Formats: sequence, structure tokens, C-alpha cells
Amino acid sequence: MALGGAIGLLAAAAPATEPVEPRPRASRPAQAAARQKSAPAPKPTALPATFTVRNSTLEVTLDSSDATLSVLDRRSQRRWVQRRLRNECILKTATASGDRLELSLTHRPTGLEVRALLQLDGNQPEFTVTLSAEGGLKSPLGFPEPFTGEPGDSLVVPLNEGISYPVDDPTITPMRLIAYGGHGICMAFWGLTDGEKGQMAILETPDDVSIRMDRLDGRLVIAPSWESQRGEFGYARRVRYVFLDRGGHVAMAKRYRASAQQLGLVKTLAEKRALNPNVERLLGAVNVWCWEKNAVEIVKELQAAGIQRVLWSNRQGPEGISAMNALGVLTSRYDIYQDVMDPANFSRLRGIHADWTTSAWPKDLMLDRAGNWIKGWGVTAKDGTMLNCGVLCDRQAVTYARDRIPPELATHPYLGRFIDTTTASPWRECYSPEHPMTRTDSKRWKMELLRYVSADNRMVTGCETGHDASVPYLHFFEGMMSLGPYRVPDAGRRMQQIWDEVPERVAKFQLGHGYRLPLWELVFHDCVVSYWYWGDYNNKLPALWDKRDLFNVLYGAPPMFMFTRKYWEENRARFVASYQTTCPLAREVGAAEMTDHRFLTANREVQQTTFANGISIAVNFGSSPHQLAGGETIPPMGHKVIRGR
Repeated sequence: MALGGAIGLLAAAAPATEPVEPRPRASRPAQAAARQKSAPAPKPTALPATFTVRNSTLEVTLDSSDATLSVLDRRSQRRWVQRRLRNECILKTATASGDRLELSLTHRPTGLEVRALLQLDGNQPEFTVTLSAEGGLKSPLGFPEPFTGEPGDSLVVPLNEGISYPVDDPTITPMRLIAYGGHGICMAFWGLTDGEKGQMAILETPDDVSIRMDRLDGRLVIAPSWESQRGEFGYARRVRYVFLDRGGHVAMAKRYRASAQQLGLVKTLAEKRALNPNVERLLGAVNVWCWEKNAVEIVKELQAAGIQRVLWSNRQGPEGISAMNALGVLTSRYDIYQDVMDPANFSRLRGIHADWTTSAWPKDLMLDRAGNWIKGWGVTAKDGTMLNCGVLCDRQAVTYARDRIPPELATHPYLGRFIDTTTASPWRECYSPEHPMTRTDSKRWKMELLRYVSADNRMVTGCETGHDASVPYLHFFEGMMSLGPYRVPDAGRRMQQIWDEVPERVAKFQLGHGYRLPLWELVFHDCVVSYWYWGDYNNKLPALWDKRDLFNVLYGAPPMFMFTRKYWEENRARFVASYQTTCPLAREVGAAEMTDHRFLTANREVQQTTFANGISIAVNFGSSPHQLAGGETIPPMGHKVIRGR
């Protein structure tokens, strides 16, 4: 958006709009002599060292030697500096005009000629970089280069709920995170902050891009990595850079919420409850996974013990569903529209999954560029070998949902439904000639599946892990509270296994109060309910159960329990205590926007969240009491609720 502004150009050897000095024109006799001798053309004069554009808040300077930027935020006087990470793009030409920089680059790995436009956004502390090219993109394109941090700075990454990585923390493993699926970044931004001043990047074209967290001189940095659209560069790619003079990670989350509102992604639970009154049953409800056949009796025991509000997630017969509905339970069941097993393998398996869309094999499977079906979930055969499912093409999934859900609801009066994998798995390209897709198509069809389940069938609908593209269509996520890379090993297969020993990375990162951030809640708390992953629930590691409960309290999110009857009976009092600690608060703030999150101590042991309904919750993860500014004392591993201040 070119909105004008106070723009200036750094004085250079050539005019700003003509960065390469024109060669002096030779006389006609000299030209003729040159032609006769066929002398090689002289090399172009080097580009000016820098180009600068300005508005009232930012001064943006391009270093022509390596196509990196430095940005001075005039409000804070902090200069944010990029460094070359991968040396992928060579700057050929550059021009500066008004409030924009235009660059031409060569992508070294592919030879692709790329145009880049840097556009200041009026007098806002923001600018966009738009990349365009024609031709094939055989390997990802890394540009712009990353902004680098200083000691004490942290990266801000929306990995599930969110996490901060100190840039000089040597224990962090570099990683690649896709923007087009829940097992990556679930919101299309990242940032860098000293706790107040900050710089963030918003991916405005997120469907074919990942981010790479690497190290430069020992410090962590993040840069975008643009991927092809079915082998081509395709559409123009755009990233927006935002500079913040205060507010740190909270200001970043709220800036992203503003973008999400513009895109129509912010649809609140209050709005969804007006369309489906059963959403009320979700607020403050513990998500229970239990495979006991006599579910009604278990539910009655839960309610008699004080666990009143329940999302029952396992399938039941018609009579059991009706009985639980009458008890106020939100009845739901697991469903999936991704994995398809070859029926030729059925005799080799110990069991056949009731929700495999077997009739999709092979005509509706997703194919890769070579025409091979894409491998999905692996299943262990009777002989111990692993047999992979194929992946149902997202374009075809809605048809199978239409065939399955309405007939079942005619006899089984479920009020909700959990759709596995749809938002956890990446948007995928399909090369089947019958149902081809780009990743953007894949996202659209995934969202249509979720819309069909939640809107057309009036179901309180959840999905795995979570992604902001699905917020308008869903009511809850299983897995948003869990940070995917830091679960216990094999959490998706050995869900019921209770871990008595705590893996170091789980304690440090998954339940690490020094690293975690409620980024998702700051953006979408009033839109969807967040649960832990079903292999990473509150009682999964008893030694960390209290701490999980405190994160539920702090984030205003209800817990998840998974148990057998025996485990329930042995730990009844502990389950009740967990529910009473978390669920009443989660109900009270469940439909309210989270407006603030702050660290009350330098070691981050004491944290506080604030919600739009006036409730603040302070949590003490430490081993010593902490006195709040108002005089209240929070005991170790305790919390305080402050109302109306």
C-alpha cells in the first residue's frame, strides 16, 4: 500500500532512480572503431553502496553488497539489522523512488530472476516485501534475510500455543517449521524482542512457505523460505515487517489479531454459540478420553464427585449418547478423513479401523508429482511390519463426510465431533489428473470439510493441533496447548501410557515457564477452546500434573483427562482437584479475549494474564511465595484470581 510519507534518499554517486551510472557516450568515429575491433563491452559500474527510504517512523537502508536491510525505528532509536544467512540471492539492480525500493535478484540455486518490491506503509512502522518471478522453482527461495538479535533478545514463535527462544541459548535445536499446517507455525508470523521493543514478520501469502530457524555467529535467527507452487514460482509472495517500540510479544499477538480480523478469521465463541447453543456445554468442560463400555455410569460417577461439565470424546451407542446428553454432557466422537488403507492388506492386520474411507482406494488418493500415492499413517501388521495408509485427497473428503455423518446422526444423537489430522497435516499438492490441487486448494477443501461438519451438521467441532485458517469453522482444538516437538516419544501411538519419569526436554520446554508464551490465546482465546494433545494430557506425567493445571489456569483453558476405570478409581481425588482448580475459571473466562500476559518476575516464575471481562489470573510456578502489588500472596505452585482491577 503506497500511502506516501516523508521519504528521503541517501546521497550516492548516482541519482536514486538510476543507480547504475550511464557510460559516457563515445564519438561516432570512436564507436565505429570500437565496432571494427569488436572490443568487449565495459563492465557496468558498481551499484551505490546503500539505498535508503524513510517515513516518519522508519528509516530503511539497503546494503547493495549483500541485499540486506537495516531499519532504524525513530521512536525507540533501535536499529534492526539483517545478516546474510544462505547467500542465495545476488542483487543485480536497485532503484529507490518515493516510498519504495525495487530490486532485481538472481536466485543462485535455480538461476531464477526475481523482482522484489519494498513498500513503506504510509507513516506506519511497517513495510511489505513482495517477490515475483516467472518460471520453475526447483528449490526453496530464501529472501529476505533474517534480522539478528542481541544478547537478551528472544525469538517469538507461534509453535502451537507459542514459545520464546533466547537468541543466545545454545540448547535450542535449529528447525524448519511450515506455515501450511498445524505441525509448524499455527499463525503466520514470528518475531524478535527484548521484552519491550520488537520486530515481527507477518506472512501475508502463507500457503507455500516455511520458516527456518538457524544460527548466525551462534545466535538464533529466523528467515522465510518460499516453496514452489506445483514446481513453479507462481503467484507473488509477500511478507510484512512490523516494528514495535513497546509491548513485546503481547503487542505482536495483538498486531496479528488485527490482521486476522481483516481476513475474517476472528469469529468468536459468542458468535458461534448464537448459531449453536450446544457450544455453551463446551465452556469449562474437561475433555475426557475413556474407552470403558459403560460410559454413562462413569459419567455419573464423575458428576457425583464434582466433575460436572464434560466433553465425552469416545463413541457410544444411541442409548448411551441420549443418556449423557440428558446429563448435560457434550457428547462427541473421533472421526477422520485422511487415512485410507489398501483393502488388500486387511487380512494382514489385527483390526480394521472403522473410520477408514476404504472405498476411496485407490481412485481418490492424493498423488505426488511422480504419480505415486502419498503415504499416511503407518499401521503395524500381524508380522510386525509397518503398512502405510494412503492419504485421501482433500478435494474428495467432503463427499465421504456427507455419506457418513448425516446417516449416523439419524440414529446416534451426538452433539459434537472431533476430526483428526485435518488441521495438523500440511496442506498438500495433489497431482492426480482427476482431482489436482495446489496447497491453497488443499487448504480450501480442508476448511470446507470443517465448515460442513460444524455448520451444515450443527456439530460442536474440534480438530487436531490447530491452525488459524480453521478458526471460523471450529470450536475446540486438541493439541494447541501442547508444543509438538516437545511431547513424550511416540505420544500419538501410546496415548494411554502413563510416564513416571519426566524426559528432560518435556520438563524444560513443554512445561517450561521460562520458554512458553500464550501467543495463541492472546490472538484467539475468545474464538476456540484449547486442550492438550491426547498423548500429552494433564495426567500423562503425574510429576507434572500440578504444573499442567497451572498452565490451564493461566491460559483460561480446561484440562484433558485420559484414564481407564481402574486409574480413575485409584486417582479419583486427584482428578477432582484438577477439575476444581481449572474448569470453573476456564468457564468464567472461556468466551473472553485474553488482553494481556506479563512476567511479574525476571525469572518468569510468576506470570499474569488478563481477560476482557476484567478478570486477571496470577500464577506462581516457583518454590517460594510471591507477593503481588496489591498485597495478596501467591503460594508456591499456586494462583490468585483478581477481579475488577
